Amino acid sequence: MEHHIDPAKTALTVGAFLGGWHVIWSVLVALGVAQGIVDFVLWMHMISLPYVVKAFDPSAAATLIVITSIVGYVGGYLFAHIWNRMHRAA
Repeated sequence: MEHHIDPAKTALTVGAFLGGWHVIWSVLVALGVAQGIVDFVLWMHMISLPYVVKAFDPSAAATLIVITSIVGYVGGYLFAHIWNRMHRAA
C-alpha cells in the first residue's frame, strides 16, 4: 500500500483550509456576530475571560487571512515531508 502524499497538494489543502477558516471568522466579525460566538464557546468550556471582539478592520482581516494561509501552507508542506519520510519503503 502506498503511503506517499504530495507535499504541494497537502500544503495547498492545509493553507486553503486555515485561510478559509479565517475568511469565515472575518465575515462573522464584519456581520457583528463574532462576539456572541466567542461568548458561547467560552461558556461551553466553563471559562470566563474578558475578550472583546473589536470592530471589523479590512487590513487586519487581510493580514489574518494571508498569514494563516502561509502558516498552513508551510505546515502542510512540512507535514507531508515528515509523513513521507516516516513511511518510506524499507
